[in-house]
Amino acid sequence: TGGYMDIQARRLRQELVGTGVQVQEMNGQVRLIMPSNITFATDSAVFQTSFNRVLDSVAKVIKEYNKTMVQVNGYTDSTGSNATNMALSERRANAVSNYLRLQGVNGNRIITEGFGPANPIASNATAAGREQNRRVEIVLINQGG
Repeated sequence: TGGYMDIQARRLRQELVGTGVQVQEMNGQVRLIMPSNITFATDSAVFQTSFNRVLDSVAKVIKEYNKTMVQVNGYTDSTGSNATNMALSERRANAVSNYLRLQGVNGNRIITEGFGPANPIASNATAAGREQNRRVEIVLINQGG
């Protein structure tokens, strides 16, 4: 998987310089971590218009590397009920998936899932930690390239 995914990750890093999106490579996958300060307001599944440019760049690269499955994962912090957070995380992931489709990414390549407060990347005990946990991640999975 090395070459194809490495090249794709490099292209994404070039496209996303200065956006706040983290590009991580792990186990043959590329993970894009999009923090809430550039994506969604608290308790909202409508992403900020400034995020369009970021998603446009992501869609551009995803379309170039069409042997990749695109898994869009939504997350919340631990504030509120689990049912509320699961639904909110699914709506956030769906908002990003739908936008990628509108930009021409083949919908058959996109898997969407909400995880609510699962898999926190920071402590939910602080406001800064909760902000980091409210995020969408796009995981690019090599399908044989």
